[in-house]
Amino acid sequence: MKLDVKEIRKSFGEKEVLHGVSFSVESGKALGLLGRNGAGKTTTIRILMDVFHADSGEILIDGKKFVPAKFQIGYLPEERGLYPKRTVIDQMVYLANLRGLNVKAARESAKKWLARLEVSEYETRKLETLSKGNQQKVQLAATLVANPDIVILDEPFSGLDPVNSQILKDVVSELITDGKLVIFSSHQMSYVEEFCDNIAIINQGEVVLDGRLKEIKKEYGRDRLVLAAANYEQGQLAAKLEKEFGDFVTVSGRKKEFLVLSLAEGHTGREVLKRLAESDIEVERFGSYEPSLNDIFVAKVGEEEEHA
Repeated sequence: MKLDVKEIRKSFGEKEVLHGVSFSVESGKALGLLGRNGAGKTTTIRILMDVFHADSGEILIDGKKFVPAKFQIGYLPEERGLYPKRTVIDQMVYLANLRGLNVKAARESAKKWLARLEVSEYETRKLETLSKGNQQKVQLAATLVANPDIVILDEPFSGLDPVNSQILKDVVSELITDGKLVIFSSHQMSYVEEFCDNIAIINQGEVVLDGRLKEIKKEYGRDRLVLAAANYEQGQLAAKLEKEFGDFVTVSGRKKEFLVLSLAEGHTGREVLKRLAESDIEVERFGSYEPSLNDIFVAKVGEEEEHA
């Protein structure tokens, strides 16, 4: 199953908030839908959920018009929406009923997911009596209770401690392995890197970068190197490189454990390494630079905002 969002535009009053948003996601893979607050992610998700209607553009599923009512969609919103004064099991059964399951099937599925997320002991408790982390796990169980074909997770790890985060990570991995179509939105880039084959970054209502994460990282790391020295502090090393290696490289970034170098046009990493071997620099780390998703996100959104 493949979902294609094509040239979606949406205005509220005279203000257009989505300016032709496009991306694709396939079953068995996860798409990281990224952007700063107010970028247009939530509006895009609400159009997918049929809460809003797009002014123009189209959404296709396997090449045909996407009709949300014909699919089971599990949506975990950033702003949680369960009923605090109702028991966990009652509201999960109620929500499963709304999605087409009979009472017996709804109760069985609810119990299965509560057990999987290790909150079965709270099924007869009112939601408001649970910790924030356990409320979050109940919310995820409610998201998955009707065995959705499409799963949309908006900041799913918010408020979870490391143990509960691992449980949730395992569940997300299982959803992907089971062939679910997963859209994952989070500001916690390490989770996006862990789960997502593809990303789409939205900034000011338009997609400014999308594609396979592995290829994007390769492109952003092109002609860039990392260097750390055992006998020079970073500041000293940067100054030495500027003075003695300026025709080969420039220092384009500093990380906790190494410098990021950009190759001058026409030069190679092999040449730099040879030059280093001839100097008094005791090379501790040297190699190609692979940027983190956080690096790419900050660089791209910053560039777009500066241009705007």
